[in-house]
Amino acid sequence: MAHFLIIGAGIGGLATAHALIGLGHSVRIAEAAPELREVGAGVVLGANAMRALAQLGLHDIVRPHGTAVTQLNLLDQNGRVLQAADTSVFTQKLGFDNVGLHRASLQRALLQGLPTGTVLLGKPFERFEETASGLEAHFADGTTATADFLIGADGLRSRVRRQVLPEATPRYAGYTCWRAVVDASGLGLPVGESGEVWGERGRRFGYVPVGGGRVYWFACLNSPKPMNPTFRAFRVAELQREFAAFAAPVPALLSLTRDDQLLWNDILDLKPLRHLAYGRVLLLGDAGHATTPNMGQGAGMAIEDAAELANCLTQTSDIRVAFQHFERRRLPRTTRIVRTSWQLGRLGQLESPLLTGLRNTIMRLLPAALSQSQMAWLYEAP
Repeated sequence: MAHFLIIGAGIGGLATAHALIGLGHSVRIAEAAPELREVGAGVVLGANAMRALAQLGLHDIVRPHGTAVTQLNLLDQNGRVLQAADTSVFTQKLGFDNVGLHRASLQRALLQGLPTGTVLLGKPFERFEETASGLEAHFADGTTATADFLIGADGLRSRVRRQVLPEATPRYAGYTCWRAVVDASGLGLPVGESGEVWGERGRRFGYVPVGGGRVYWFACLNSPKPMNPTFRAFRVAELQREFAAFAAPVPALLSLTRDDQLLWNDILDLKPLRHLAYGRVLLLGDAGHATTPNMGQGAGMAIEDAAELANCLTQTSDIRVAFQHFERRRLPRTTRIVRTSWQLGRLGQLESPLLTGLRNTIMRLLPAALSQSQMAWLYEAP
């Protein structure tokens, strides 16, 4: 069996560690942060991701931390339905729910069951060198670690990717986003219902139940440049002003939010790569296919990566060949998700009143069978 070094203890890195340990390999995860803090907002794991967790033996560890999301509603800012989808047709067929949960809860669940000492904290990765028998990783504290294979699971700004593919840098999507998780148990929102509101003038708001009466919400505004100082200064009061014309439950969710609960980030992704496998090095999760969040598949794709890597490793004893098989199997799916999510974001962030009205009319007229076929591809694909 081989020794793997995983760079990054995010969702993809932790899930991959479980996958590799389950196959008898030895694993160490090097994480730059000095501690794994409970940061982040909500995350949606589609039925496809929950199925991948089941394959890894992790479903029953993760599932109790979230709540089933059974209804997806797309609305205009006046609360009129543009599209509505009952996902139970697909989830019942697969035998797994779409689940909303807090990202910190997911991270804690994935940490469970890993052998003591698997995760090395405070280890910012700098570079690797190939040796006669494997790889040697160098860290910012001057230490090194050897491994047979290296997995870059270090996110959108991956230093592993920067070394093997320096020209692949994050791209700005043209809009910025605030997020929070609030206790919305007093609002009486329909159980299992999530909503996304496509408003006017490039305004968009979404909300998802994440268990325990809590709701994860996000609010997006167009910005001509990233790291806009105007938006950096935004607090809840400014968001309430921007989204004042939005129908319920948007104003109520904002009123439940404290300034210190807000997370703010520009929306970025990674233009689809042509390769994920580089000899003894493999990119997965956001390091290999970071996507905008419009399809709710970022975390799910990382978990699918872990499950697919396990599949590939069981089919050949040559790990470099397994990496190549992984690349061939994953790239078509992840590329389609990245591109589709990018286009959905552009639709949702339209500013022109004429185009916004046309968009809303088209969305209302789209046949239900079209959205169902999209969900079938998303949820049922391996």
